[in-house]
Order: sequence, then C-alpha cells, then structure tokens
Amino acid sequence: MNSRKIPLDYANDLLYGLQKAFWDERGRGARFRLTTVGRHYFGERCLPLIQSSEPARILEALGDFLQREGIVEKVAFDLQDRLLRVRIEGCIHRPIQASMAEQGIEPLTCVAANAIALALEERMGRPVELADIRTEEGICELLLVLFEKRPALD
Repeated sequence: MNSRKIPLDYANDLLYGLQKAFWDERGRGARFRLTTVGRHYFGERCLPLIQSSEPARILEALGDFLQREGIVEKVAFDLQDRLLRVRIEGCIHRPIQASMAEQGIEPLTCVAANAIALALEERMGRPVELADIRTEEGICELLLVLFEKRPALD
C-alpha cells in the first residue's frame, strides 16, 4: 500500500472540478450518477466491520468509522420508519459543497451518504436513495429513503 499522503485541499479541489464538470455536462442528472463515489473505499474498509443487519447497529458502526477515519467530526442518525435523517458536522468534503454553492449549484453528492446507503443496502438488502442534502453553516443534513427489501427468487 502506498503510504504517501496528499493535501486535503488538493483532493477536494479535484473532486470539486470533477463534480463541476459533471454538472456542466448533465445538470441535476449528475446527482443520480454520483451515488457510487467512495463506495469502493467504504466497501473494502467499512463493510467488513459491520456484521449486523439491524439498522441501529449498522448506523452506529458507520458513525464510528466515519469519525475514526477523520471524514466527519460528528454524525447523528434519526431513523423513523423508512426515512433516515442524518446530521453531519465537520465533514472534510464540506469545502466542495461551499465551492458548488458559490457557483449557484445545489449539493450533488455526499460521500458519507454514499457510505451509509452502501452499508444499509448490503447488510439489510434494502435499496436506499439520497433524497435531499441541505447545508448550513458547516452542517449538512441529509434525508435518505429506505425502500422495501428486494424480492428474491427462491
């Protein structure tokens, strides 16, 4: 494994540039193509840590992982039936959202939300969709929808 570190502002600038180019090409449609950003990383590093299929335990493990990795400073979850509300403070990718907002572009993606959706889909077998991203003063509030379990052939 490569132990070389890159500056966070460099990585965020690259991610911003890619998101902006995708926005310029696809507009709001870009949002539905960015749901997989970060999934490989989280699939390798986070999913093995989650052994439960219970939503509360999945979310607890995810929150611990996101904080331990330094991706967010604080994360809180509120799951009510099929709606999951997530409050994130101190996300390392927040500067990307700020740069997009300066261009008049609504948030297109959230790497932490992608990790949450991946874990819930993989451990519960339920599709998850990021319905809304709201940002205010360094805090992101996400709304995710959990759909019914996928049918399977017996």
